[in-house]
Amino acid sequence: MSILFIGTTEIIVIVLVVLLLFGGKKIPELMHGLGKGVKSFKEGMNGSEEPRQQQEDKGAETGK
Repeated sequence: MSILFIGTTEIIVIVLVVLLLFGGKKIPELMHGLGKGVKSFKEGMNGSEEPRQQQEDKGAETGK
């Protein structure tokens, strides 16, 4: 059995512990914040590619 393998029982236990720690009302707020964080991270990753593409385009224009 691998350490990285998480079965159904372990997931249920983790969910129950989170529910006990944060309560039912706080979980949607946590998920909303997590979603915003993931969205911001994806936008940051996509934004880092745009300047690189613009630099390549400028280099191609000056090479002509």
